[in-house]
Amino acid sequence: EALRAAPLFAFDTETTGLEPRSCALVGLSFATEPGRAWYVPFRQGPEGVAAEDWGRAVAAALAPLFASDKPKVGHNARFDCAILGRHGMAVAQPVRDTLLTHFVLDASERHGMDRLAREYLRYDPIPISRLIGEGRQADPARMDALPPEAVCDYAAEDADVTLRLYRALRPEAEKLGLQKALEESEEPLGEVLNDMEAEGVRIDPAALKAFGDELDAELVDLEHAIHEAAGTVFNINSPKQLGEVLFDLLKIDPNAKRSSASGQYATGEEVLQKLTARHPVVQMILDYRAAGKLKSTYADKLPACIDPATGRVHTHFSQAMTETGRLASSDPNLQNIPVRTERGKRIREAFVARDENHLLMSADYSQIELRLVAALSGDKAMLEAFAQGADIHTETAARVYGVAPGAVTPEQRAHCKMVNFGIVYGISAFGLAQRLKIARRDAAELIETYFRLYPRIRAFMDRSVEDARRTGYAVTALGRRRSLRDISSRNATARQSAERDAMNTPVQGTAADLIKLAMVRVDRALKAEGLKAKMVLQIHDELLFDVPRGEVEAVSALARREMSAAMDLGVPLDVSVGVG
Repeated sequence: EALRAAPLFAFDTETTGLEPRSCALVGLSFATEPGRAWYVPFRQGPEGVAAEDWGRAVAAALAPLFASDKPKVGHNARFDCAILGRHGMAVAQPVRDTLLTHFVLDASERHGMDRLAREYLRYDPIPISRLIGEGRQADPARMDALPPEAVCDYAAEDADVTLRLYRALRPEAEKLGLQKALEESEEPLGEVLNDMEAEGVRIDPAALKAFGDELDAELVDLEHAIHEAAGTVFNINSPKQLGEVLFDLLKIDPNAKRSSASGQYATGEEVLQKLTARHPVVQMILDYRAAGKLKSTYADKLPACIDPATGRVHTHFSQAMTETGRLASSDPNLQNIPVRTERGKRIREAFVARDENHLLMSADYSQIELRLVAALSGDKAMLEAFAQGADIHTETAARVYGVAPGAVTPEQRAHCKMVNFGIVYGISAFGLAQRLKIARRDAAELIETYFRLYPRIRAFMDRSVEDARRTGYAVTALGRRRSLRDISSRNATARQSAERDAMNTPVQGTAADLIKLAMVRVDRALKAEGLKAKMVLQIHDELLFDVPRGEVEAVSALARREMSAAMDLGVPLDVSVGVG
């Protein structure tokens, strides 16, 4: 009755684990006003009532409340919504989330409830360790064995603290104009991500096994070649032995120094990339590592991630993990499979459609960060090139090298493509020279010419740094903030890193805003049009769908329409669709 009468309520769940697709619901807590909260056990009912009957009764009583259009408040509510949905209590929007509210206020901070309670409420909540143990001894399943009286204060306090945090954080977010970021992007996205995680994606383990066998053979060949080139047999996977072979035996870099802490030479990828021209063994070692990583991370690991119950791989998406706002994928990470290498393509080939009646469809924003640079800077030449549908890298090269677009060489285009994409990350002449394998003087000249031809881009980047220095944070198009504490630091390395973040956040952060808005729009449109296609993955600027063969045209048109209209930035948002 109290929940029905309240204008909104906060809620929380207690579970036997953190995997929403498999853990059990132990109980629910609710708060309607500060200091007033309840705990409702789900698996332990009154004496004489079977646990299943009690759970069904609780779900029947609470389901209408969760299904109502009353605002419901949670902290990391997406987890609770996934659990409740599995137990017959689907949670309808609007769902307000205090974790996401803090995330849009400052993406660079941590958003845990206990930390926020201490910062905003000057309150120290009961630690979970009191109920389930500490450190490695902690066992979430213990929650199920505790009597409800032992869980009550801890659980009810969580709902109460969530409600208090909502009252502290929401007005601040509204004052800063962050309603759209929350109510059209972050909060409704939770439901979309839960559906995607539950759906999963199908992979072909036989294809990965065949590729793994090929990688094994390649690793053996590379190992022999490396030992032959080095003139000695050693453990390639031992940084200590590798450093001694490269720098003591082969003397590849006379300036190489041992670390004072470990006494070993640095042999990380960054170090080796700079030395590839010095000896053929260096590139072989990089190839060996790349093949080994693909084998262990994907060829071996992905088949082990197939859920026996569904036959599919279910990744976990994190909304508030990255400071730019991009989604992160883990257990397994399906967002960083290499796309440009032949080996990476072999891994991607193992991702297949649901069955022979479905196809995979990818909808991808074309050159989105460059389009955002053009829109945010207002650079006329770049805006014009995009408006005319020109190849932006060829256009840039034509301007930089002073030739007609038709006369641009592949090398000139490649150079300007690297500048176009690197400029927003504050690429230096040194960094550009390394990537393009050209003299630093030529790289500096290339960057200087670029900024002379696109003066508004330089002005936008300078303005981004000045604004961040004045306010202490960078901001995206939807108003999401990212604190930059080192923007005025006396430490040059820390300050320059913060300056790069100040230039990059408005662009990469707005790209993250855009794809999140698009995902919500696409999901709603698929449901509104009664289509059976499912969104199964998001890889930064790209969405992947499992589509029935008969829906390919409809879903392709829908994805293009909804993605290109997700934000009005004054520059056309080009969406390319691929089917296979």
